[in-house]
Amino acid sequence: MLFTSINIPFHHESEGFVILEIWILSIHVIFCLPNNLLRNPILFEDDIWYFVAMTEGALTNGGMAITKRHVESPFEINNDEWNRLHNLLPKFKALIDDVEKPQGYNIGWNVYPTGGQNVAHAHLHIIGRYDDEPLAGKGIRSAFKQPSNTRHSKS
Repeated sequence: MLFTSINIPFHHESEGFVILEIWILSIHVIFCLPNNLLRNPILFEDDIWYFVAMTEGALTNGGMAITKRHVESPFEINNDEWNRLHNLLPKFKALIDDVEKPQGYNIGWNVYPTGGQNVAHAHLHIIGRYDDEPLAGKGIRSAFKQPSNTRHSKS
């Protein structure tokens, strides 16, 4: 973490215009490549996207497509980024298939903390799924359809 200062002109009644120096805490996002904080190997990179291997817990064959431009959510992705992603998806699938060919896939975005996003930088999960998994056949929506996920109030 770093602090960054910015100067803002401010009109003071008795002193006229003065410059206020404000310090802002800036948290480095691990998916912004200039921060050099990435923990996973980059398997593919071009001028707009990069793709990293993703293994975590029982997840052994997946990856994330990540925008090079810092945007927090897919709602901010521009047309050039969407078009390139569309063209790159088969390449990203092939990178997963080369490790161990899955019998299925889950592809999805977690958006904002309530939606499960824990890094504030847009990234698409592409996960290989296998017939011998205990949760084979359970898709992205399976957790949301459970009675335990029923909202208690609508605010």
